[in-house]
Amino acid sequence: MLEVILIRHGETDANRSLRFQGHADIPLNATGLLQSGRLAQAFRNNGILHRVAASYSSDLQRAVQTAQTSLQQTPHAAPMLQPALREQSFGVLEGLTFEEARAAYPDDVESWMQFSADYALPSGESTRQFHERVMGALNDIALAHHQKAPENSCVLVFSHGGVVDMAWRHLTGQTLSGPRTCEIPNVGLNHMRWDGRRFHLHDWADARHVADLPEQPRYDQRKLRGR
Repeated sequence: MLEVILIRHGETDANRSLRFQGHADIPLNATGLLQSGRLAQAFRNNGILHRVAASYSSDLQRAVQTAQTSLQQTPHAAPMLQPALREQSFGVLEGLTFEEARAAYPDDVESWMQFSADYALPSGESTRQFHERVMGALNDIALAHHQKAPENSCVLVFSHGGVVDMAWRHLTGQTLSGPRTCEIPNVGLNHMRWDGRRFHLHDWADARHVADLPEQPRYDQRKLRGR
């Protein structure tokens, strides 16, 4: 089966301050660049670089920078950019912390915190729309490489936390409603396998390559209602 490795981008200043990013085009911070360098080392140590058939990335610069930094010593330093791999759009809340968003848009935030699959923030997209976009892109990538990729090869996909969440829900059969339930570390390795028809979960949230770096900021949707 073809292996597809899904990777969340490195840290940004917006991650550190727990701001809604969405489609906002925010670069990596110094920690994010360091994490991406560690990702390159993990690729070498795990033998992944020798198996890469192709690499893809969201077109937002935090994902592109992560891809380019971690692949700079390989022929795959220029990943194919896919806007469909972007983070979920949070519309009017982008750039705000949760507290700022709740103060500026209390009714919208209250509705969003119900985590309904079909609710979309003003100028944003619903989780269901987001899921369809993401899984459509991942399926297309897998189909494009399933037949022609050499045996034991892999495809790297650099993207965002919400994209990892959508894949996790799909793989584990979880509903699209409700808060996130899986860990989504920056530059974590999330392994899926494609059998020609669908994805299977192989390994998830492997971030051992950055375990000794400063603790990552945690965005826990399950705790937001109590804030």
